Amino acid sequence: MHSARGIRTLRAAVALLASVWLGVAADGAASLAVRPSVQSAAPETPLPNGRDSVKFAAIGDMGTGSREQYEVGAEMARRHDRFPYGFVLTLGDNLYGRQRPQDFVRKFEQPYRGLLDRGVTFHASLGNHDHPNNRFYPLWNMGGERYYTFTRGHVRFFALDTNALDRVQLAWLERELASATERWKVCFFHHPLYSSADRHGSAVDLRASLEPLFTRFGVDVVFSGHDHTYERIHPQRGISYFVSGAGGQLRRGDLRRTPLTAAGFDQDQSFMLVEIDGDLLSFAAISRRGRVVDEGELRRTAD
Repeated sequence: MHSARGIRTLRAAVALLASVWLGVAADGAASLAVRPSVQSAAPETPLPNGRDSVKFAAIGDMGTGSREQYEVGAEMARRHDRFPYGFVLTLGDNLYGRQRPQDFVRKFEQPYRGLLDRGVTFHASLGNHDHPNNRFYPLWNMGGERYYTFTRGHVRFFALDTNALDRVQLAWLERELASATERWKVCFFHHPLYSSADRHGSAVDLRASLEPLFTRFGVDVVFSGHDHTYERIHPQRGISYFVSGAGGQLRRGDLRRTPLTAAGFDQDQSFMLVEIDGDLLSFAAISRRGRVVDEGELRRTAD
């Protein structure tokens, strides 16, 4: 039998490891404060849930048609009952394998029926497993474009196609970023500019093209998928990066802790909930089983 002292020591060690891996402590960035209550299984979502805030979810690499994808969709619907977000950003690889009309039903419409029936809209970006013509699928609200922008409240969103990041798309992005007058600028696309996952990792070539525009025009937050993990990156050049690529696919154990990692989770499928209210962005990463694996706040500083 273990002694009481030994059990206390073991518990303390486990708590310490959790705090290191999941980024419980402040990560050193002045603009980011992470609340200590991570890994909660409470049914309520740990976000302020303001009346007039911009609320949304983010999820990537989900379109498998698997039981796990359906369970993530059910958890997203349950969370919506307490945190009524209006839309979902998809981070690419929305469908794997065949992409016939019946596949859109089995791998998208049915897993997220609970959200669609609640009036939640989806705004998609394309991944390397998505057919380019999927941009015409009406429920993804892409307007037939591979890259596009839209506004909700005081937030401007920019969806990019990092499968084919050419000069035309970069020129479009520069024009749109330069003309945006909203308080927040949020970009979302498939391939992460920063990632500590072993399978893919950081897309350094894309970073060289995109990051100068992001920093020049004041992009605040970037969401990506591709690596089948969850990771919050320490702010890079004043920008907060999130990888949420485990909506359906999962590479358990693929996330290596590097100096980039502020928090990470690779033991289950997951998605993100986000709220922007004034100068405050609150976020929570939630597993398929309803476990809050990371949460925090990002305060936007004045220009």
